[in-house]
Amino acid sequence: MRRPILACAGGALLLALTACATGGPMTDPAPSSSSGRPGFETTTPGPVGPTGTPADVPPQKWDAIIADLAGRGVEGEPVLVSAEAVSWTNGALGCPKPGMSYTQAIVEGMQVVVTVDGTTFDYRFGRGDAPVLCEA
Repeated sequence: MRRPILACAGGALLLALTACATGGPMTDPAPSSSSGRPGFETTTPGPVGPTGTPADVPPQKWDAIIADLAGRGVEGEPVLVSAEAVSWTNGALGCPKPGMSYTQAIVEGMQVVVTVDGTTFDYRFGRGDAPVLCEA
């Protein structure tokens, strides 16, 4: 006696699932291509931005910049032009190099721009104290 009820309930469930899978009365019709809406577009994201908040350069980051400049043979006293806290969209820190792969996650860091004898150096920092010189 219970078999017909189970078969009926199972059949109703199968009918409902089939209707959903085949676009039956339980689904919305597909949107018309003449809806007038523009198509979906993607863009390559840049930095989430400089936050607009000037930042103090911690001594360890400043020392790392001086060491990097010395390692490049740059002589002279670096002068701070700007320092900003930045949220980068990936591990490239806003300065990707061709052929390289980068972590795809928000990276909190800094952008520090200095000049030495009229030459500008754009340094980027991620989570650590190792500077990356962004060369255009």
